[in-house]
Amino acid sequence: MRKDIHPENYRLVAFKDMSNDDVFLTKSTADTKETLEVDGVEYPLVKLEISRTSHPFYTGKAKLVDTAGRIDKFKNKYKKFSKPAAAAQEEE
Repeated sequence: MRKDIHPENYRLVAFKDMSNDDVFLTKSTADTKETLEVDGVEYPLVKLEISRTSHPFYTGKAKLVDTAGRIDKFKNKYKKFSKPAAAAQEEE
């Protein structure tokens, strides 16, 4: 096995699912500036949008998570292209 190809900074890191506030610890080399205290110990924090505790494949539940208002932004952006129902009927 070749020497000096693997990172040296493996450490316990807290990963937090922002959709349901679930936190789990695992070893990682991920760079982060934020920290989180878990059971009185401070760990580097990596924030996730989705994890095994919120993904529909693992939970078996379909759940719409619109954290950034993306659906409303899309509807507002393309609202001007929709025809009103009354105007559409008059054209026919």
